[in-house]
Amino acid sequence: MTKMPPAKTRERLLENACRLFAEKGYQDTTIAEICEQAETNIASVNYHFRDKANLYLEAWRHAFQEDLKAYPPDGGLNADTPAEQRLDIRIKSLIARIADPTLHFFAIVHKELTQQTGLLDKIMAEEINPQRQAMIALVKELLGPGATDKQIQFCHASISGQCMHIMQAKNMKLNAETRRFVMDLKDAKAYAEHVVQFSLAGIKAMRTKIEANTVELL
Repeated sequence: MTKMPPAKTRERLLENACRLFAEKGYQDTTIAEICEQAETNIASVNYHFRDKANLYLEAWRHAFQEDLKAYPPDGGLNADTPAEQRLDIRIKSLIARIADPTLHFFAIVHKELTQQTGLLDKIMAEEINPQRQAMIALVKELLGPGATDKQIQFCHASISGQCMHIMQAKNMKLNAETRRFVMDLKDAKAYAEHVVQFSLAGIKAMRTKIEANTVELL
C-alpha cells in the first residue's frame, strides 16, 4: 500500500466516513470498512481521530462544512440586502443542501434520527444553532417589531417544516402508492421557489394582521 501524507490520509478517512455513515448509519459502519475504502489502516484512525465515536463527530462536522461551502446560506449577500431576498437565498440553500445527492450531512442526520446514538447532540446544537438563529432573525425582521416570540417561532417552524419535507423524499423507501404523496426530488428547485413564495406571502399576511391588531390597541 502506498503511504500517503498524513493530511491526505485524514481527508480520505473523513470523506469515506461521511459517505458510509450517510449510507449505513453509525452502528452498521465499521472502522475496517472505512479504512478499506480510504486505502489505509486502522492505526491511522487511532492516530487522527482516537476512535470511531470521534471519527463520527468529525465526519459529521466535515459533511456540514462541505454543505455550507456548496450552498452558502447567505449567498454572499450584504447585510443591507432586503430581508425578502436574504430569506429567499437561505431557504433555497437549505433545500438544495438537502436535495443534493452528492452531499452527506442531512443523510447522516436522518440516520441519526432513526438510529440514535446521542453522539451528535452537542455538536449539532453548536453547529446548527447559528444557522437556525439567522433564519429566526430574518423572520422577526419581516414580521415587524409587533410580532410576539410565539408568532416568530411558529413562522420559523412553518418554513423549516416545508424545507425538511424534502428529506423524507430523499431518504425514505416508499411504495408506489405512498410516493404519490411525497414530492419528486427532480422538482427540488421548483419546490424551493414555491416554499419561498408561500413563506413570504404567509409572513406578509401575518405582519398585516399584527399591525392591524396593534392599531386597534392604540
